[in-house]
Amino acid sequence: MVSEKATLVNPQGLHMRPAGLFASTMGKFACDVTVVTPDKEVNGKSPMALMAAGIPCGTEVEVKCDGADEAEALAAAIELIKSGLGE
Repeated sequence: MVSEKATLVNPQGLHMRPAGLFASTMGKFACDVTVVTPDKEVNGKSPMALMAAGIPCGTEVEVKCDGADEAEALAAAIELIKSGLGE
């Protein structure tokens, strides 16, 4: 298992479009992806779980990846978060 922390920088937080982008990108990897906030832990491949978590801008999240392609998945996840998830 690998993990890394990053701060959510997109202005409106993890709403529908960025959650969908994150989940669809993570869905391309075989490993399990978990997004951890100070009070929640959600499946990073589920757009509904990510939206329901209501993660606002400025929140530090930890992305955990566990499986065959975990390093590649983690690198992609952190790059998405740092780039503002397309916003």
